[in-house]
Amino acid sequence: MSQPRGPLSQLRRGHEELVLGLLRKHGPLSRGELGKLCRLSRTTLYDILAELVATGAVVPAGQQDDAPRGRGRPAETLALNPGAGQAIGIDFARRALHVAAVNLAHEIVGAASEPHDADLPWEQRVDLAERLVGRLGGGDLRLGALSAIGAGVVGPVGGPADGPADSPADGPPDGPGHAGPGTDPDEPLPHPAQVLLRERFGVPVLLDNNTRLAALGEAIWGAATGGRDVLYLRLSHGVGGGLVIAGSLHRGAYGLSGEFGHIVVDPRGRPCSCGGTGCLETVASVRAVLDAYRARGGRAADVPGLVRAAEQGEPGALGLLAEVGADIGGVLAALCNAIGPSVIVVGGELAEAGPALLEPIERTLDARVMPISRHRVSLRRATLGEAAGALGGIALVLHESPLLSRYPAGPDLALPGAGPGFPRKNLSKEGS
Repeated sequence: MSQPRGPLSQLRRGHEELVLGLLRKHGPLSRGELGKLCRLSRTTLYDILAELVATGAVVPAGQQDDAPRGRGRPAETLALNPGAGQAIGIDFARRALHVAAVNLAHEIVGAASEPHDADLPWEQRVDLAERLVGRLGGGDLRLGALSAIGAGVVGPVGGPADGPADSPADGPPDGPGHAGPGTDPDEPLPHPAQVLLRERFGVPVLLDNNTRLAALGEAIWGAATGGRDVLYLRLSHGVGGGLVIAGSLHRGAYGLSGEFGHIVVDPRGRPCSCGGTGCLETVASVRAVLDAYRARGGRAADVPGLVRAAEQGEPGALGLLAEVGADIGGVLAALCNAIGPSVIVVGGELAEAGPALLEPIERTLDARVMPISRHRVSLRRATLGEAAGALGGIALVLHESPLLSRYPAGPDLALPGAGPGFPRKNLSKEGS
């Protein structure tokens, strides 16, 4: 379903979105009713409808028996196909892959996750993504109407548009740039996830940092819904986050915002993968916490085991989580004093520790946040779980949330006729 680019292609896709938006808003309509509402020429409208029916995006919905007509059969009505996928979100986490999809009515038709080895090659990650997408909607999801894919990767990403990113998923940023490969020797190459996904699905691929997309998901449908100033922290195999400032998702210069895991908490601590020493990630990532727990004699092999130990009151587990929580709280307090969020959301696997981790974080916040604002900051646990990053990728594709008002749309997605108003009610029930 790869489509040519350019003004005519964008105009056609704009007309398609206009028709789809009318069917989304009004339900089944006849061709005559669509013509009156969209004000396209009869030839253009029928051509657009023929393409949408051919791809499975629109299906016949029956006859309008009560419509006023002259001679002949009642007018046929058309409706959105609830089994046709419009947007897919994919979160390429370090050790797992998460996917979600919405249909043309902006309702989630499914979400799926699967763990994998950290060194799994990109070709196999995309193979896994394709298999997981194939399971969505009970395996009946039709992708002929797919408009784009929003993907999140680990590490800084320079641009959200369908083009090169600044860096490989686990590496440092190379610098800004959006030129195609080979056009400038100083420009970075496209991220392999973008290249492979576009080849596999034949649609534009919008790329951003996966924790920033998780922050977007939590701010739209999750723990921070409605918040205009939100700080999101994800405690997983890596530590990162995202910011919503004055009602807009904040990317920072060259996509470098949200690298909270590389704020130093112990200058004499362990070396970090970023090249620094004693970063928050060296004490609050999944591996760091489990290694520290086992060094104290703990036997848990994974986070659920550590959580069970804490719930059973094991002193070693509780003491470690209190120390880690204090380090996290110190970083969050400094960020609060600098940025002034009203909501802090903590997610990722380690957040499953619940009060054993969150209460030490909150105590440190109370002690270190400026008195004038400490009672105005709400600490919350994330609610979307593993789907947060994939849902954020979908939001990036639809580009209808006010949080994305200052976020650049991809060249194929800045379409005329795209309706405003993100339908939170259809998505929230699936995300938590």
